[in-house]
Order: sequence, then structure tokens, then C-alpha cells
Amino acid sequence: MNRLLTKDLSVGYQENIIVNQMNIQFNSNEITTIIGPNGCGKSTLLKAITRIIPHSKGSILLDGQSIAKENTKKLAQKMAILPQTQDSATGLTVGELVSYGRFPYQKGFGKLSQADYEVIDWALQVTNTFDYKFRTVDSLSGGQRQRVWIAMALAQETEIIFLDEPTTYLDMAHQLEVLELLKNLNETQNRTIIMVLHDLNHAARFSHNMIALKDGNLIKAGTSDEVMKKDILQKVFHIDAEISRDPRTGKPMCVTYDLIKK
Repeated sequence: MNRLLTKDLSVGYQENIIVNQMNIQFNSNEITTIIGPNGCGKSTLLKAITRIIPHSKGSILLDGQSIAKENTKKLAQKMAILPQTQDSATGLTVGELVSYGRFPYQKGFGKLSQADYEVIDWALQVTNTFDYKFRTVDSLSGGQRQRVWIAMALAQETEIIFLDEPTTYLDMAHQLEVLELLKNLNETQNRTIIMVLHDLNHAARFSHNMIALKDGNLIKAGTSDEVMKKDILQKVFHIDAEISRDPRTGKPMCVTYDLIKK
């Protein structure tokens, strides 16, 4: 079942088209990763789908209904987004930050209920951040902070989670830590994960599906095997890549590559 899809979606400002007539279906309960060079429209696509920015043409459908007409709080109960650059959490404790994920369910003056506190603790437990609950967010390492932000997204109790480059600025170990967490959420919580990654091998390793973009256009959407191909990477990144198999996962991986000289 594909709960989320775009139809002839275009996003831009006046004559500057950033996303051009995209038709994409996102598989439910799977991990989909969007890849492409800088400036190709990856983050813009995510922002349009989550209604952070408006789209100029086409439609975005969730459960058969246009998200443009959806109530903001109702939409926030269905999808959560972890942007590329998070707002400052200076001075906030981990528990306080994660509690913001309960905003779509609050009424009146927004007092947290016992049920809210139970969800917050659950999100902290799932992301292995419960021990940090009373620590300030800015006292944590990069990997710890990223897991806390994911906990906040989980506290929204949405089935769909969007993440824009969740491993940026993290070292190799913390990158794997975050991606393993997302994989676990997908497998044990049936969360639909849609994210943007720069690392092609991470994208292929942790994703069921990949979407390759270039210059605002959809080049290829499909499984990791269908997208991680020499000709596709040549078209998207202008590189001559050697594709092999990850000896541990069996997934396709880019072993090495050269720039294609003009």
C-alpha cells in the first residue's frame, strides 16, 4: 500500500523551477532514500511533501487526500520531519525537547497528560536516550543529539518520518548508530522512513528503495539494485563508478569511481 505519493509535483519560485513535475510513490513500512548531487532538489522535495514550503503545481496525496487541505495538527499526527538543521535547543533538557513532539495532541493550554509522559519515556527508551532525560541537549555528543531529535519525532507517534541528511557532521561510528536506529524503527515499529543521504553506500545498505534526482528531475526510482547501477550514477553524478556487492549485506556498493572528464 502506498499511502503517500506526488502527482506532477513542481516546486519553484517564479521562473526558477527546483522540482519539476515529479511523480513518486513512497512504499509504506519501508525505508526510501533520496540521492542526488547538491542543489538537485532533494531537500526542497522533502520540504514540499511535509508542507514546510508550498508547491507551485501538481499535488501531494496522503491517504488519497491532498495535504494542502489537511489541518496542520492532523497532518503532524501523520508525518514528522527532522530537518537538516535543527532549531537551537540551548538550555533545554532532553525530556523537554522530546516533549515538543506531543504538540499535535495538546489542547487548550497544552498541559502534558500522563499519556503524553508515557509516550515521551517510550520514545526515549526506543532511541536509547532515556539516561539523558535530565541532561541538557547541548551537553551531548553529535550522535547522542541526533538520537534525541529522532526521539522527538517518534513522540509525535506518526507512521511516516522524514529525515534530511540525518548523518551529516557525524563520524563513521555515529553515522552507523543513527542508521541502525532507523532500520530498527522500520523493522520493529513499522515506521515508514523517507530520508536524504549523501553517502551512496549507506543509502543502498539501509534502504528498500532509492530515488535518484538531478537538476530537479526524477532520474530513477526503484530498489537499491535498480538505482545503484553504473549508468544511473553516471547520469546523476557524472562519475564512472565500479559497482560490486557488500560482502556482509549483499547490497550493491560503489567500490570506487572517477570523474568523467568532459
